[in-house]
Amino acid sequence: MGAEIKTTTCYMCACRCGIRVHLRDGAIRYIDGNPEHPLNKGVICAKGASGIMKQLSPARLTRPLRRKPGSERGAGEFEPISWDEVFSILETRLRGIREKDPKKFALFTGRDQMQALTGLFARQFGTPNYAAHGGFCSVNMAAGMIYTIGGSFWEFGGPDLERAKLFVMLGTAEDHHSNPLKIAISKFKRSGGRFVSINPVRTGYSAIADEWVPIRPGTDGALLLALVNEIIAQGLYDREFVARYTNGGQLVIVDPRSPRNGLFALDEDADPINPLYPQNQLWWDRHSDGPVLSHTPQTDPSLFGDYRLTGGTRVRPAFQLLADRMRPYTPEWAAKITGIPAATIRRLAHEMGITARDEKIELPIAWTDCWGNEHPSITGNPVAFHAMRGLAAHSNGFHTARTLAILMSLLGTIDRPGGFRHKAPFPRAIPPSAKTPTGPEGVRPDTPLAGLALGWPGSPEDLFVDADGEPVRIDKGFSWEYPLSVHGLMHNVITNAWRGDPYRLDTLMIFMANMAWNSTMNTGEVRRMLNDRGADGEYKIPFLVVCDAFQSEMTAFADLVLPDTTYLERHDVMSILDRPISEFDGPMDSVRVPVVPPKGECRPFQEVLIELAGRLKLPAFVTQEGKPKYRDYPDFIVRHETEPGSGIGFLAGWRGANGEKSLHGEPNPRQWEMYARNNCVFRHELPPSYRYMRNWNLGYMQWAQRARLRRWGEPILVHLYSEVLQRFRLAAQGKWPGRRPPPRLAKRVETYFDPLPFYYPPLEVQAIDGEKYPLAAITQRPMAMYHSWDSQNAWLRQIHAHNYLFINPRTAGASGIADGAWLWVESQWGRVRCMGRLSEAVEPGTVWTWNAIGKAPGAWGLAPDANEVTRGFILNHLITDTLPDGSSNSDPVTGQAGWYDVRVRISPA
Repeated sequence: MGAEIKTTTCYMCACRCGIRVHLRDGAIRYIDGNPEHPLNKGVICAKGASGIMKQLSPARLTRPLRRKPGSERGAGEFEPISWDEVFSILETRLRGIREKDPKKFALFTGRDQMQALTGLFARQFGTPNYAAHGGFCSVNMAAGMIYTIGGSFWEFGGPDLERAKLFVMLGTAEDHHSNPLKIAISKFKRSGGRFVSINPVRTGYSAIADEWVPIRPGTDGALLLALVNEIIAQGLYDREFVARYTNGGQLVIVDPRSPRNGLFALDEDADPINPLYPQNQLWWDRHSDGPVLSHTPQTDPSLFGDYRLTGGTRVRPAFQLLADRMRPYTPEWAAKITGIPAATIRRLAHEMGITARDEKIELPIAWTDCWGNEHPSITGNPVAFHAMRGLAAHSNGFHTARTLAILMSLLGTIDRPGGFRHKAPFPRAIPPSAKTPTGPEGVRPDTPLAGLALGWPGSPEDLFVDADGEPVRIDKGFSWEYPLSVHGLMHNVITNAWRGDPYRLDTLMIFMANMAWNSTMNTGEVRRMLNDRGADGEYKIPFLVVCDAFQSEMTAFADLVLPDTTYLERHDVMSILDRPISEFDGPMDSVRVPVVPPKGECRPFQEVLIELAGRLKLPAFVTQEGKPKYRDYPDFIVRHETEPGSGIGFLAGWRGANGEKSLHGEPNPRQWEMYARNNCVFRHELPPSYRYMRNWNLGYMQWAQRARLRRWGEPILVHLYSEVLQRFRLAAQGKWPGRRPPPRLAKRVETYFDPLPFYYPPLEVQAIDGEKYPLAAITQRPMAMYHSWDSQNAWLRQIHAHNYLFINPRTAGASGIADGAWLWVESQWGRVRCMGRLSEAVEPGTVWTWNAIGKAPGAWGLAPDANEVTRGFILNHLITDTLPDGSSNSDPVTGQAGWYDVRVRISPA
């Protein structure tokens, strides 16, 4: 065969860079970055270059396995079986469940990139019990920002460092959007931009920041509230932006006796245009000194004041309520909580405000807004932010993320040059229109789910609860416990199923999620639950199916192990229907194509689902005669449409009979071939006039509707004040005309569904003895490894053979711990032994380590005396999934796992 080069898309992390795989005689020789790929432009990291070692890993699973009869879960005693046997077992078991009670089957996945397919399979099966890793990762960031500005960081938006002058990064791990962000930061710094990192730890990106501002974990919300307070108090907000593009000027009813208290005042005679997203709110016009329909031409809203409508109803502008809420959150107040001096907070706020105000950008691009106003140019306020899990993975993270989005909005940076910019398919309406079923009647035998498994509630009527207000889902998502749990609660599944709360499962299928080790909280207890039996002698979770490419800690507990392929052995899509690789200037999607054949008897999980769906006769996967509709996964991707004749499929490029159409068009049988010929990526560039102000850009919105990226054409005002949250609060107060929470949850909903952001310490911090456990403990992924996938990679193990607990020298000295010494790190929930390293690059109240490097004995094909086993550790053993009151250790708004909230103490070992 000789030498050849094949292009595909990397999957050594979630960055999804373009790569070239160099082969000789069919064997991989090396991997480098693809210089023709628009995302990474040829740049490759240590992970990407080490993909060859993923193929050669001794931890590879190569045959389907069944737990040996009579053996215990966790013992890792298996016997090989054929794929025919696998499908026979699954078909029989799943058909029986679907015929009786589909919710007894649950499908939960880790950081896969096929959630549109796995979600479709679950919906067609009829189970509500489906979710991916987001509830364990960054759902607070996604929900907090999407419910505020209509978009979020990473796949759906990010900092425009090409034009920014000031860049502020908060709580971002070393591998988020890795290569593209490295490229962008490098150019930003070379062009004279100033980079400020706010993080408990100074590693990775933060190591090259111009200023590092150490902060105590879980207190970012306090800092952001103080910054917002200063921006308002000093008049450094962009008044024109706030008045025109946010709901800050809209009038809120302030009458505790009114059933509409806290909702927007409406012009009942005006056309709401869209009842789901009404456009008939009122302003108080500064010129006429009276109420007018918002965005009436030649009017300007008052942002401050206290007014009476005709009839005497008392109202205030939403911005006035925001300013009132912020007033107590002074820099001095925040300094005591965050550890950041008040003077630093004031200086940062001043720098943000002055940079946004005095260093404006203007691009000679004409555009038209949604209200018909012509603008001769695009202007921007060049302050950019980026934040991820460090803000999100706390039980107070939703309000923290919302505060960040409000700060960005007050500075006038939303979808403008040098600020935050959306990526297709966002921005979306607030909230997006996708919804779950609203009651148990949505789950019926032999019937697809009557709605989506995951959605975006906009009011109590959108919750997925029974007549008593109790949850329908096993993870209690979309219930009064966690109403806005838009990514589900993967971390609750095993505990709830073990408890039988709210019911027992029959079969739990896990894909690419190491839920018996690092992708769980309370690792020791979860491992016990997986192996626990009821009074009848049967496992409390009767049947456990695990699909993975590697022998992880989770596979040892499986009843059935399905060997997945690696990313170099299969077809994949990074779809606009899912989590695409879009950049600021237009939609992008990409594919993977096999460069080598699957090892042994491995099969892609996508193929397994397609085969199972056909056997189970799930409607979207079979013909009218009940025959399988799709030959395999590539055939499914080419021919599947969101609805018959829609022209919308998983891939947007080279549609139409001959590949002449894009974004929508009839299926193209040669679509995979055309992607492969074009570096496995499709890119659609928007005209310059559609690239900015997309929440309010008439041309873009009309295009997005034609392209079916958006359903509605109304403007997406920034929600400084969240009427969505207020609806839930009114229900908790007994004032909402529809659904209300169970009495035991009413106070909880009333407290946390505040329409304006506020600060509270993380729930775990409130529940433990802070003097006994004085230190925050956090983990982060190293730049050279991703989750637990890579700590069995022969090349990457040479970078991180094991992990340490990093401690500030002052903290270590106070506990008598020397550099390199063994120590105990202990929480209220457990303790582990580890080695310590002293570092000035960690704030004194925090200890931290790399995640997922420590391994359980016998896993991952590692030798019994491997460093990962004998010297490595994971902090998950110290983290609880259940608080002392029995509730989940999760954000009460979204259900985000609070796994960065653990507090510990250290002592010599």
